[in-house]
Amino acid sequence: MSGISIIGLGQMARVLAARALDGGNTVEVIGRDAARAADVAGTLGHGATAGTPGAAPAGDIVVLAVPHGSAVPVVSRYGDALAGKVLVDITNPFNASATGVVTSDGTSVAQEVAKAAPADAHVVKAFNTVFGHVLAKGGPLDVFIAGDDAQAKVNTAAFIQSLGLRPLDTGDLQMAQWLEGAGVLMMGLGRHGVGNYDFSLGVTVTD
Repeated sequence: MSGISIIGLGQMARVLAARALDGGNTVEVIGRDAARAADVAGTLGHGATAGTPGAAPAGDIVVLAVPHGSAVPVVSRYGDALAGKVLVDITNPFNASATGVVTSDGTSVAQEVAKAAPADAHVVKAFNTVFGHVLAKGGPLDVFIAGDDAQAKVNTAAFIQSLGLRPLDTGDLQMAQWLEGAGVLMMGLGRHGVGNYDFSLGVTVTD
């Protein structure tokens, strides 16, 4: 199993932390408010710990569970403390109405994170096509991933499998822009075709 550090204390961070612990991983939660992070770790139990903001995360896999506009600044602030880590970007750069993205054409939050990260850190896009409340219900779900480093994707896939989920590799990190677009698609489906947000995207293989 993996050592997981989660930067962020919101709903998705807590759900991922809980499922990671259930999957036998070690979990460290990190937030700007150290006391709140300690409270979250205490609530999670099962050996979860609270990290120190700005210090090197303990986990080999570092999940960026922060608002999309904070992802690059957070990575820049940690700097070399993230050297050698796998950085999993779960953000969705929605505009105010969640009908589009705020990133420029041809790029993504994940690609911008990669530019800000140390050269020997590797960014993987994952989990942005899974609603947190759906993930919290348990059960098998598909998780689409994208990244440039093969071993980083292998490590991320193993982490995803430990959560009882199925990782599906979509290609290199350039595919992250389309995964972020899929987040917008999900919001549209929730408003219109499905009529609620109690669903997930997945792949069915036909004969």
